[in-house]
Amino acid sequence: MHQISWSHVWPFCILLSKFMRSDDEDAQQPAGNEFALVGSFPFKQSLDRVESKAVLSSKSFSVEVPHVKQLYTWDCGLACVVMVLRTLGIYNSNIEELAQSCSTTSIWTVDLAYMLRKFSVNFSYFTITIGANPNFCVETFYKEQLPSDLARVNTLFQKAREAGINIECRSISGEEMCMLILSGNCIAIALVDHHKLSHYWSEDGCIQNFYPKSPGYTGHYVVICGYDAAMDEFEIRDPASSRKHEKVTSRRLAEARKSFGTDEDLLLIHLEKGVDLNRPLSSLSS
Repeated sequence: MHQISWSHVWPFCILLSKFMRSDDEDAQQPAGNEFALVGSFPFKQSLDRVESKAVLSSKSFSVEVPHVKQLYTWDCGLACVVMVLRTLGIYNSNIEELAQSCSTTSIWTVDLAYMLRKFSVNFSYFTITIGANPNFCVETFYKEQLPSDLARVNTLFQKAREAGINIECRSISGEEMCMLILSGNCIAIALVDHHKLSHYWSEDGCIQNFYPKSPGYTGHYVVICGYDAAMDEFEIRDPASSRKHEKVTSRRLAEARKSFGTDEDLLLIHLEKGVDLNRPLSSLSS
């Protein structure tokens, strides 16, 4: 089984340095593009040498995220937002209320970003495509809804800076994801190909029949909340699963996250300092 290479730490350090930029530094970014990006959100506290060593020596880490099941085929992203809110101690909304606030059942990652912003959640939005990707029209999953979604989704991207939503056009590598989760500072909402992610455990009957059993791309959202370096496995919360805790190898998660159709969309949620939400992966029951 592939083990994480601790010698490749520099991408994480670069990522942290980008997170810790000041607002003034972000404001110096060039303007003029209709999809002008907001710089990465600044972590209020930097990691000193002691904290950095603790991150590197940590072999497993997880955040206790309450599991919320989706109700329909289209609200997995809403369930993930509710999981994040409850993890942060925000209980004044539920999946039904979020659904009522939506003007559509075609939910994109940028829709989730606006929801998180409404609740003043600190996060950063990563994607490899700014705006709705017209190339996705070849996928059955997108074919019917994409033409009517293009204008709405692109408008949300155009207004992101004004809304205070942070977007970066870049990919997050598997090693960066490992280090970010092990840092204990964040969890993530990831867009994945449900077919590629769930095939591993769907045979045991834990995945409900929300989606068709076809080999084609099926967009789905999950929360990534833990990593075990010894097993090279991530812990996730899957709103389509009947199990509260799911584990998936880093290889399978990477395949699902980087599948054509996802644009590698990732909402990285910053956990407030001083809130002890963490416990070792080994203490979690299967």
